[in-house]
Amino acid sequence: MKLKKIAAGLALSIGASAFSYVAVAADTIKVGVLHSLSGTMAISETTLKDTVLMMVEEQNKKGGLLGKKLEAVVVDPASNWPLFAEKARELISKDQVDVIFGCWTSVSRKSVLPVIEELNGLLFYPVQYEGEESSKNVFYTGAAPNQQAIPAVDYLMNDLEVKRWVLAGTDYVYPRTTNKVLESYLKAKGVAPEDIMVNYTPFGHSDWQSIVSDIKKFGSAGKATAVVSTINGDANVPFYKELANQGVSSEDIPVVAFSVGEEELSGIDTKPLVGHLAAWNYFQSVESDANSAFIDGWHAYTKDDTRVTNDPMEATYIGFNMWTKAVEKAGTTDVDKVEQAMIGVTTPNLTGGTAVMNKNHHLSKPVLIGEIQDDGQFEVVWSTDGEVKGDAWSDFLEGSKDLIADWTAPILCGNYNTKTKTCSGQTY
Repeated sequence: MKLKKIAAGLALSIGASAFSYVAVAADTIKVGVLHSLSGTMAISETTLKDTVLMMVEEQNKKGGLLGKKLEAVVVDPASNWPLFAEKARELISKDQVDVIFGCWTSVSRKSVLPVIEELNGLLFYPVQYEGEESSKNVFYTGAAPNQQAIPAVDYLMNDLEVKRWVLAGTDYVYPRTTNKVLESYLKAKGVAPEDIMVNYTPFGHSDWQSIVSDIKKFGSAGKATAVVSTINGDANVPFYKELANQGVSSEDIPVVAFSVGEEELSGIDTKPLVGHLAAWNYFQSVESDANSAFIDGWHAYTKDDTRVTNDPMEATYIGFNMWTKAVEKAGTTDVDKVEQAMIGVTTPNLTGGTAVMNKNHHLSKPVLIGEIQDDGQFEVVWSTDGEVKGDAWSDFLEGSKDLIADWTAPILCGNYNTKTKTCSGQTY
């Protein structure tokens, strides 16, 4: 009898503890953070983890969301693309997060995508990418090619009168697809195939001597030449050093980069990079009240006035603010309801304008071209007059130019063919 009473008491105790755990868990809204904190992409992604943690802290100071505190769940996929999928599954199935902010490379996003769609999760992706995608379960807060790559080429062509083009990228889906778009665009503009050089290197590539020599030779044909760079991660450091070693200056062959921002420039010798360019939708140097407040908040959070801000941070900031608005609007963190509530949401960007989430799950954003300065900051040398709406599907690729994404009724499709009036992918 005594043993039975003890067992019953233990059962009640365990049951009470379990109930208490469930009650505590239910009192928080979990935010997944899926960024590489080690490996070749840590140079770029670690700051985005810190940005999400800062946003969570600030939201909690405002009282949380729907009367609950936000709780960040951080994992490290370690620049390992299959591990991104495993960690995404863990976040949704085990940790039961309500939303995920994460990924940098397109190969990591492509790895995560089937998991997010299978488990009906919600991902905010904050980095420029190649387009050719629109998922019900993803909001793309970075730039599509028409918000970065194509305006950058237009600037080089019209303002710098570039005639020869080196398309240099890391060997994965984003550079290859973006360069496919750019090749088609350049040829449509009358550029001859022999005036386009394409080169790919693996992640973490360090020996640039022969490649830079080839670029230098390609640029010696008497025509103005530029490099359009989709080189990602820490491979950028030896690339720019080798350009300087071989005497290739920004005046000789300017490089416009799509993956080099303030974070990548911090802590390295910027002398080889001065005068080269980058195309983004935000620079820390932009003067606006919103940007000043964001920078001050970032320095206060990190307790380090030398920490820089960059474009993917702004995209994370915009996505996070839009998500909180959509959750409040929907009155729930339910993915399907939040997804619909997101469409049409607006929030101030950091350059003085307004970000709009469109029905193709892409933002309207300004486009800026910046010139690298010796302090690692950018001087804006060109910008669009206002925001540019992101295109999910390129107008310059066969098989894509007839497609649109529209996640509102009656279409509710990420790849709707406007000619055949059919959807060939994910629907509700």
